[in-house]
Amino acid sequence: MNNFFLPILGAILLCISPSIAQDNLWSSARPDGHAPISVMGDHYHKKGEFMFSYRYMPMWMDGNLSGSSNISNAEVFADFAVVPQKMIMEMQMLSVMYAPSNYITLMLMGSYVSKSMDLRTRMGVDFTTESSGLGDTSISGLVKILNTNKQSLHANVGFSIPTGDIEQRDDTPMMANVQLAYPMQLGSGTLDPFLGATYSGQSSLLSWGVQSTYKLRLGDNSRDYSLGNKFDGVAWLAIKANEYFSFSTSLSFFDMEDIEGADADLNPRIMPLFSTANSGRSQLDLGIGSNFLIPHGNLKNLRLAAEVKFPITQDVNGIQMKNEWGGTFGIQYALGH
Repeated sequence: MNNFFLPILGAILLCISPSIAQDNLWSSARPDGHAPISVMGDHYHKKGEFMFSYRYMPMWMDGNLSGSSNISNAEVFADFAVVPQKMIMEMQMLSVMYAPSNYITLMLMGSYVSKSMDLRTRMGVDFTTESSGLGDTSISGLVKILNTNKQSLHANVGFSIPTGDIEQRDDTPMMANVQLAYPMQLGSGTLDPFLGATYSGQSSLLSWGVQSTYKLRLGDNSRDYSLGNKFDGVAWLAIKANEYFSFSTSLSFFDMEDIEGADADLNPRIMPLFSTANSGRSQLDLGIGSNFLIPHGNLKNLRLAAEVKFPITQDVNGIQMKNEWGGTFGIQYALGH
């Protein structure tokens, strides 16, 4: 899938925004002053400000794809002994942002991840494997580049630390305490730097933005493989309904390269997700979200937000599970405004 639409959309927004934006109207205290809750590092803060966030992020998968087409269990069983049926991933994320100056905002994000996968053997035996624990930890800086005429541009620079376990094991009908598939592990196992940029604009009733980031995997992990490099891009548009509510829509795209190397404990003939040939994918999602902000009183600057995403297109290398939908539900609280 061609991912050039995001820079093009950003350029279009940058060109038309001066005609619809109005000076001195930008305010992060508006309900649409933040991007949809699934977008990380979308805004920076003024010197001395803090913001604390909690996000709950579930994702559901059901069935399998070969490329961009559905593939049946019978077709997968022609080459593999076990076929994944369903998978649920739940992530709980805590983050804190602090601005030591008006030009730099620091952000720390940690997570707890739970995963469950239902599988079926060629003999018709159903079983479930599970994994849970801390995910990788992200440290980043948001560097302000531009803030004028109700438009903002900043750089997203950081790295993730491999605090997520990559040796998650569980019992199966064939064997006890087996190494779980790559998607069932909790982190990358590598130090992963990333670089990106975020543009946003605002008028009296609308806000919009574009963000793109690229994450690079450095070297192999302790299991002798590395996850694929990943590009993420998102564009959003929000409308302010009143001083409390805003509603948003978004298009988000990611492209993840295939896994390099291999975990020696994973037999690629057992099931598709044990083979690195069945890794790497691209996907375009449609998001629908809402922000609720308390602008006054003792709970001023408390924000509740939700967004759900549905795949429009997805294309996988080899055979992989089909994403059904995902969501992000969060609460944010800012101090120092």
